[in-house]
Amino acid sequence: MAILAKKIQPSKAQAIEEAKKVLSEYKDFIFVEYRGLTVEQISKLRHSLREKNSQFKVIKNNFARVAFDEMKNDAVAQYLSGPTAIAMIKEEANESAKVLFDFAKETPALVVKGAWVEDELYDAAKIEAFAKLPGKKQLIAMLMSAINGPARKLAGTLQAYVEKLEKEGPASAAPKAEEAAPAAEAPAAEAAPAPAAE
Repeated sequence: MAILAKKIQPSKAQAIEEAKKVLSEYKDFIFVEYRGLTVEQISKLRHSLREKNSQFKVIKNNFARVAFDEMKNDAVAQYLSGPTAIAMIKEEANESAKVLFDFAKETPALVVKGAWVEDELYDAAKIEAFAKLPGKKQLIAMLMSAINGPARKLAGTLQAYVEKLEKEGPASAAPKAEEAAPAAEAPAAEAAPAPAAE
């Protein structure tokens, strides 16, 4: 639990309130150490995370700790030490985690410490494994592909049959004249009256 001073200075109280307001808009958080990153690298990472509906923000550890504590989450305090930035995520936490781990491969100065995902504390290894899972959108796309596969195959088969009929022309669909003639003559022969006996 965060230790609060008996009387917090108005400026600090305001900073804590602002931190709480920002953090409360998100449901999942990934904590990273950003020591050694350049301004350009941070800007690039922020842009990549924005594409995943996430924000990358540096909040002073003490303020973040108190804000999380007031949000009934003191479990993340262990990740709020040293130069820490927070990836704040509204949806698809694994996709944002993937962005961070891919970025860390190119820029080893970025170190993922841990995360708070779906009301559960993740260490670095667990969030890395989570980053490798497909996201909800990707799972839906895979499901739709599995459902549409047989339908596409059937449509292809029907289309090939139609094209075959069109290629052979209308004559192939109608019976040949020689085959049709005997069939037409047979009833007439049967219907002819027998010669009268003398």
